[in-house]
Amino acid sequence: MGAVLFGAILVFAIVQPVKVLPRIRLAPGYALTDQAGQPFTSETARGSVTLYSFAPTDCDEACDDLFATMREVRDRAVDEVDLGDVDLNLVTIALDDDPDPEALAAAAAASGADGESWRWVGGEWDRIRTVVGAGFERYVGEGADGEIEFDAGFAIVDGSGVIRSETRYQTISDDADKLVRHLGVLGDELRYAHGPAAAAYEAAHLFLCYA
Repeated sequence: MGAVLFGAILVFAIVQPVKVLPRIRLAPGYALTDQAGQPFTSETARGSVTLYSFAPTDCDEACDDLFATMREVRDRAVDEVDLGDVDLNLVTIALDDDPDPEALAAAAAASGADGESWRWVGGEWDRIRTVVGAGFERYVGEGADGEIEFDAGFAIVDGSGVIRSETRYQTISDDADKLVRHLGVLGDELRYAHGPAAAAYEAAHLFLCYA
């Protein structure tokens, strides 16, 4: 039996029939407030797949492409991504010091976030720097002129609170295509990694068969 199992693993390592997203690390815990003035926490996001982005509420042309990518992923995911019975949420963490719901709502309206499938959330500056800087490992700070400096990009977190994809914003590549593809790969794992197939997906993680 052991020889058969070893042989199966060896064949898997060579053929690599499935691809997965890496289990990078646990996403940070947080307790913030959304654009409707309601609490939004990392536990709120549990059980769903969440696409995170990070931006100041007053970000103008510099964030246009970032927000366009979020809108495109949201719209394309309806037809191109199957997460089974798991919801997809989009969250933008505001890089500001304790923005009020009105400021979050204005930023949401400007970016195209509807407050349901895509929310803006914020909190006290020290907390934001900890969540974004230490937790998501994105640079965020204040420049000499007082302007917020930050590392634009995206993170996909699964329903167990594990970061599965990190994308640094690149103007020379299509981030939406990459994010939709990553969501599709994660959806395959969510739908198929059960019963006998579960071993195949664990082997894919073991042998680093990453998409």
